Amino acid sequence: MGKVTARRTSLVILTGLVLLSLNLRPAAVSVGPVLAEVRAALGMSPVAAGLLTSLPVLAFAVFGALAPAAAQRLGVHRVTLLALIAVVLGLAGRAVTGSETLFLVLSMLALGGMAMANVLLPSLVKLHFPDAVGRVTSIYTTALSVGLTSSLLLTVPVAHLGGSWRWGLGIWAVLALLAALPWIGLVAHDRNLDQGPRTIRFIDVARTRLGWAMALFFGLQSMQAYAVFGWFAQLWRDNGYSAGQAGALVALLAGVSIPLSLWAPSAVARRTDQARILLAVMLCYPIGYVGLLIAPHDLAIVWALFVGVGAVTFPIVLVLIGLRTRTPQGTAALSSFTQSAGYLLAVLGPFGVGTLYDATGGWTAPLVLLLVLMVPQVAVGMYVARPAAIEDQLPHP
Repeated sequence: MGKVTARRTSLVILTGLVLLSLNLRPAAVSVGPVLAEVRAALGMSPVAAGLLTSLPVLAFAVFGALAPAAAQRLGVHRVTLLALIAVVLGLAGRAVTGSETLFLVLSMLALGGMAMANVLLPSLVKLHFPDAVGRVTSIYTTALSVGLTSSLLLTVPVAHLGGSWRWGLGIWAVLALLAALPWIGLVAHDRNLDQGPRTIRFIDVARTRLGWAMALFFGLQSMQAYAVFGWFAQLWRDNGYSAGQAGALVALLAGVSIPLSLWAPSAVARRTDQARILLAVMLCYPIGYVGLLIAPHDLAIVWALFVGVGAVTFPIVLVLIGLRTRTPQGTAALSSFTQSAGYLLAVLGPFGVGTLYDATGGWTAPLVLLLVLMVPQVAVGMYVARPAAIEDQLPHP
């Protein structure tokens, strides 16, 4: 009976992880496809629109840093449930408000919940599935990719079906509410992440080489991803594609990661040294960028596929967070530091690409910038691919 109960609990947790992962991107990307309609309806100023597009990175940096401390104080499952409730309230509220200020505040509420859950996911995997980190990470990163692609593809059709952008944004609150259901039962037997003789703090990770290397690597790969998702639709529109076609190319780029996210984390976790797989994935980025410099229109689908494979660096770095720690507590601390510091760095990617695009009126300089940024990314990636554990580098008490 004990084994049956354990299996049932594991299934509930796995279901909860999958549903949670589906909700970790719609709050950030669903507003993009209907941004023009939102701005028109709310009378949103250019400054407010710019702030809105920057909120995801700010939320990851600020709320991501708070997640481990909250989990140690309240319990990891309780914080996860509260994070999902924040997502539900934020997404539902911004879909009905007529105030520009409230729209921004409620967006930050949803994004803050998303950011905290995003940071806690690797520690939840380490806590409940310590012997299957790669396999479970594959499952949840695939679900995350499905949520990302779905929100890019479905927000506009749902808005058209409902007759308003409010339906397109509000529908994601329903998905978040569904995701919260398994976590209601899990809070009853919550476990604290503080299972060791000492607490691993955010500042402790900041004193390690591995912590900074992971943060730098996460930031560099996020620079690429945010620049791609933020600007490549415009790149393809400037090269002769319609708005709908350009959006489809970006969705194709995002969709490539769905099957690969199911494979890559498991493949990485099965190896002691992850350098070869990581290098092969990362080098797809420069191939795609050079292709876009040479033939951005005629071979757009091919280059979208290459860049999409490069973006699979993201699920790989998530599984590395679990592989570079020995305990759930260490995973939570490394995840928090890696993502908080990394996302602060990541904002420079889309900002730099946008600045160069505005200054030059073309895409050669932005693509060259992305190519140059691949040099430090590959170098740091080879460092974090080597076996190590954050606990071994922590300062002595």
